[in-house]
Amino acid sequence: MTIFLQEMRDDAAEENKWRRENSFQTVELVGWAAEPFYDAATRKLYWAKELAFEGEAQNTLNYNIRVLGRRGVLVLNFIANMDQLSAVNNDVPRILAMTDFAEGNKYSDFDPSIDTVAAVGIGGLIAGKVMAKTGIFVVALVLLKKFWFLLFLPLLWLKSVISKRRNSG
Repeated sequence: MTIFLQEMRDDAAEENKWRRENSFQTVELVGWAAEPFYDAATRKLYWAKELAFEGEAQNTLNYNIRVLGRRGVLVLNFIANMDQLSAVNNDVPRILAMTDFAEGNKYSDFDPSIDTVAAVGIGGLIAGKVMAKTGIFVVALVLLKKFWFLLFLPLLWLKSVISKRRNSG
């Protein structure tokens, strides 16, 4: 698990360059708050990271659960203060028991003759490489950063249509 942790720390350091350039606080991955554990019987993976946000006195808990299914993965995240780790740990078994896919979509329903095998493994789920491999997340962030104002164009158009109707009526 040390390899995953180091890879995630390296990724965080790289992301912090962008954060500094864009006037956001940096985030340091302190370490595991709970080491990754894969329950092969239930096909559920969980781990927790301790994060230190620049300028914050208390570290943050980022607790992750992945429930593997036939066609995808259910992602559950808990964000809390580090002093709440024991409370979250106490609730994890109850939460894991409540999460599953509907019949036909469970991991056990996987049929290799018709279903596609996922391109990323357990390590990729932990290190967060699903989006990075496809580049979708990075492209979306760049586009949003450069063209955020385009989100308001439909609203302006709608306002003008309503104004015209009020003025003509």
